Amino acid sequence: MIEKDFAELALFITGPTWIRPEARAAAALPEFGHRDAENIKRFGPIFAHLRTMARVGQERDVILFNGSGSTALEAAVRSLVADGETVLNVSVGAFGDLFHKMAVLNGKKAAQLKFAAGQAIDLARMEQALVEHKPAVVTLTQNETSTGVLNDVESACALARKYGALPVVDGVSLFGGADARIPESDPVMYVTSTQKSLGVHAGFGIAFVSAEALDKAAQVANRGYSSDIVTQVNTARKSQTLTTPNGGLANQLAVQLDYIVNVEGIAKRYARHEAMRDMVAAWVERQPGFDFLAAEGFRSPTLTALRTPEGLGSAGLKRVKEAMRERGYLFDTGYGKLNVELESQGARPICRIGHMGDITPEMLAKYLDDLGRVLAQA
Repeated sequence: MIEKDFAELALFITGPTWIRPEARAAAALPEFGHRDAENIKRFGPIFAHLRTMARVGQERDVILFNGSGSTALEAAVRSLVADGETVLNVSVGAFGDLFHKMAVLNGKKAAQLKFAAGQAIDLARMEQALVEHKPAVVTLTQNETSTGVLNDVESACALARKYGALPVVDGVSLFGGADARIPESDPVMYVTSTQKSLGVHAGFGIAFVSAEALDKAAQVANRGYSSDIVTQVNTARKSQTLTTPNGGLANQLAVQLDYIVNVEGIAKRYARHEAMRDMVAAWVERQPGFDFLAAEGFRSPTLTALRTPEGLGSAGLKRVKEAMRERGYLFDTGYGKLNVELESQGARPICRIGHMGDITPEMLAKYLDDLGRVLAQA
């Protein structure tokens, strides 16, 4: 049996994240037919709780894509950008870059506005890009997983609409850990997924879709099948998925969302994430040589990216990772491509601390204490 070789680690990476035992065990609940009456017992509450967390009513449809957050992001590109139109991909890190790559690989006319690692969206520069490129669609990252930057998407969405562009927001690593503020920012499509702040396994991309998005998609050719939000919404309105779902994950998600909404409570969950962000900030002040990558006021409540001390480097971070593994943790050595780029420029690489999902302040305090001990010996 290979199970004996599986390490039990507390994941303090930036997703997938640690799963509380009750949510993990829910994967073993009875299987079901996704077109049977049993389906609604899982997906009915799932759709309802997602609406509650997003603070949206029936004015937006909720779609669950089989795949990941990236699957839903690509569906936005394929469904909303017509031939001959320009999509402006605003990027503050690797996942904004991914949105741009998806647009290019899908044959869309794509322009990119790229900011340095750790920098949030500069609205003045974004306005210049809107004037220059006249995009029909603008993609924005609310919470950049590679850099820990939290963008002001309310202002960015409003600016996009000022120039007649439809804003699409990637909230993959934020939703479930903080208020996504979907009604206030009013994107035509807001995308997230299950494996980060919602605290279950990967397998569903989630989208909150406006009627405006569906109207636009109806005018776009070659939307594909599973990437077509018009096709997807027909089954979503029956509390179903278009294609066969992962039944174990559906059981997990039903149990977990009920826990978030009815047991922990949404407001308390968000407050816990803010408290953990502040715990990390206080820890950083006690650690010599560490600096925040993101500026104050733009730091994520679900993860923190840190410039590491001089001399530690990527090789040192890997040693820290293995030392933390021996203590029962999975340490995040930073986004690989970004660290290669930083070190090639003579800059210090970064590490990240994930404090999302169901990680508790008590777990985080112990992790930070152990990490401090390991770093002192690095």
